[in-house]
Amino acid sequence: MSDVIVVDFRTRSEYAWAMAIAADVPTSTRRSSDLSKHPAEVFAEAEDHPVTVTRRDGESLVLMSQREADGRARLLQLAAQLITVALDDSGSLAERMSKGFPWMLALSQADRNTCAQNLVDAARASFTTHQPHLALAELTAWRETATAIAAGLGRADLEWLENGGTAEAVERP
Repeated sequence: MSDVIVVDFRTRSEYAWAMAIAADVPTSTRRSSDLSKHPAEVFAEAEDHPVTVTRRDGESLVLMSQREADGRARLLQLAAQLITVALDDSGSLAERMSKGFPWMLALSQADRNTCAQNLVDAARASFTTHQPHLALAELTAWRETATAIAAGLGRADLEWLENGGTAEAVERP
């Protein structure tokens, strides 16, 4: 089976639009006076989703949780790695991604192919739905799987104990 890579070329304005989507426009707006008069309410809202705080005397600011900011930063880092992989024209998608994500080398070739496609799909879903956790969870799951394989987990032959369909109770230590 050969890897088929679809490259989506965009104009500069389309790219800027896509990056604006990736930046995720906050879903609510509050005045700076709301922040000074009702800080607990605004902070509670910012823990749930980013809040734009408008000011009469300056540019609007965005208030968000550290978790939200970290997720966005990690998603942008993943996007940068995927762009680097996309620009490399040597080898299959899985081979190119193994250069950017060396832990993938612990996976079998079939798993590398699946992993590469899953990561691209999850990244696309994250950017279009404004949900960084989709791509980050996929990345973490595959990296942890590769780490477990590299540590030798999964290589031992399993010995299944059968008891004619009945289970014996085992006393807890």
